Amino acid sequence: MDVRLNNKSQLAGFTKREDLPYLLGQICGAEYIYEPLLAPTQAILDDYKKRKGSWEAYEEAFSALMAERLVEERLSPELFAVPAALLCSERTAEKCHRRLVLEYLQSKWGGLEIVHL
Repeated sequence: MDVRLNNKSQLAGFTKREDLPYLLGQICGAEYIYEPLLAPTQAILDDYKKRKGSWEAYEEAFSALMAERLVEERLSPELFAVPAALLCSERTAEKCHRRLVLEYLQSKWGGLEIVHL
């Protein structure tokens, strides 16, 4: 599940949205899903990356965005009934919104087994 805001840029290389469905299917038989509901807004991302905001402020703003979007109501837990991986561009989950997404959904749905690769 692609949860990146910017998944078309030249910096994405082979992970561009247009290439991933083919590559995932061919390499491991996986389905590609792009879910922009789980991506930050450009403003939140810019405050953190370009304006060098704090991670704590990012976490707060992103968590508020998830609540505002009511993602727990707009998405189905069935999306996670099979093994699912969240794709983002950060190397580790420590300071990445994919961790925040999973923690948020865990707090709303429960029952998610979260493993950070």
